[in-house]
Amino acid sequence: MSFEIKLPLFEGPFDLLLFFIERDELDIHDIPISNITSDFLDYLHRLEEMNIEVASEFILVAATLMRIKSKMLLPRPQLDEEGNEIDPREELVRHLLEYKKYKSVLEQLQQMEEAEIDKEKRGNLMKEVKSLSETVNVESELQDMDLYKLLKVYLKVMERYEVEKNKPKHEVVQYPYTISGQRDYVMNALIETPRLPFEKIIAHDPNKIAVIFNFLAILELLQMNLITMHLGEGFNNFWIEKLEQVAAE
Repeated sequence: MSFEIKLPLFEGPFDLLLFFIERDELDIHDIPISNITSDFLDYLHRLEEMNIEVASEFILVAATLMRIKSKMLLPRPQLDEEGNEIDPREELVRHLLEYKKYKSVLEQLQQMEEAEIDKEKRGNLMKEVKSLSETVNVESELQDMDLYKLLKVYLKVMERYEVEKNKPKHEVVQYPYTISGQRDYVMNALIETPRLPFEKIIAHDPNKIAVIFNFLAILELLQMNLITMHLGEGFNNFWIEKLEQVAAE
């Protein structure tokens, strides 16, 4: 699906999510997490291509969407104290509804602000600047300047410099994995090895992120009824087969 994004429209991640929901006429109480996560990540990639720094709140919401998507792929849902199934999307929907409620009154508040500004005269700015310059005698202050005062100013400037220099910097690392790509890898591996142990998949690429993507890909293939899983005893001891292979046997 191709669409045009106007960056100035989105003042925050929830503004972007509401745009996707309204664009596709989705039910906000039943959000298709997989689709909306893909659209959200595509938007972040567009920002990176344009060399625009991605704000931390966008990264946080992207991580939240991926966490919800992972939870929805798990075969065992979470249950509350009464035994009812917990929808992983519940908290996100609550935040979106709250944001939408406040956003609906922003235009009205802006109109009220403009009306109040029209009622209050702001005065002559140049006159105010001139008045301030007359009350502050810069030359007399320079006459009272000594080495001690200069050193105090210098120390304050250096402290601010150190704080700015040591501020934490957010860096987004793009891993060379996607769930769809790892799905294809698993299905191709099953052609060569009809009964594929999970330990063999881990051994092929023991990187922690690769293991996570492979596991999520297997969960999606199970949900799509393309493979079946056989459990053994011990840690990570299970293997997978194509369903068509099982049916043939």
